[in-house]
Amino acid sequence: MKALQIAATGMQAQQLNVEVISHNIANMRTTGYKRMRPEFQDLLYQNIRAPGATSSESGTTLPSGIQIGMGVKTASTYRILTQGDLTNTEKELDLAIRGEGFFQVQMPDGQTAYTRSGAFSLDANGQLVTQEGYQVEPSITIPSNARQISINTSGEVQVLIDGQTAPQSAGTLQLAKFVNRAGLEAIGDNLFLETPSSGTPNTGTPNADGIGSILQNFLESSNVNAVSEISDLIAAQRAYEMNARVISAADEMMSATANLR
Repeated sequence: MKALQIAATGMQAQQLNVEVISHNIANMRTTGYKRMRPEFQDLLYQNIRAPGATSSESGTTLPSGIQIGMGVKTASTYRILTQGDLTNTEKELDLAIRGEGFFQVQMPDGQTAYTRSGAFSLDANGQLVTQEGYQVEPSITIPSNARQISINTSGEVQVLIDGQTAPQSAGTLQLAKFVNRAGLEAIGDNLFLETPSSGTPNTGTPNADGIGSILQNFLESSNVNAVSEISDLIAAQRAYEMNARVISAADEMMSATANLR
């Protein structure tokens, strides 16, 4: 009774589907979060009569054969990287990217990570850091006597020093762009790492070469759509129930066979 195993793979697939949906819903308020979607593929087939096989001595062939599928498997969990809504926070170190780029962050182990979350702060040395204290690349240091910070759409950071009327440059932020953004590896804390699938980053100045622009006093919201996720959740639940019914039906058929006299 192959139906038992086939339906079990369907239940496992829908269980993973529900886990992905629940992760999306849990991150509805996570800055810069990009929702995920599972992709499924059918498993191998058992060829009882192969399509196109010879069916007679005169050379006739089967227009269609007999194939029994073995169920479903998860192929990938694809990340949807559409732009999230931009929310005004009125905090001068909150930055949002409008476009495809990523902020660059130096990890404690020396690796460069990438993020869409621009909820930045200053550390004890006046350096621009993430909420985990990781330094933003290239390094931006704000003088301790700065009374105003201005960041334009091209990433240029200017500060107004006490006693001065003309702003001074504190550096310029750069963004990174990937050929395949969906190939980045998520490691938590709103961070991604480069992988062979994502390709190497193309870094550049914001507002140039389609890399995106920077908006000060804004943060990018999650791109999770609550209505869509709940609809997908209901569909996954129904699919899970249908596979469970197949297992019950297969079990009853096996029971009927066992009780034959």
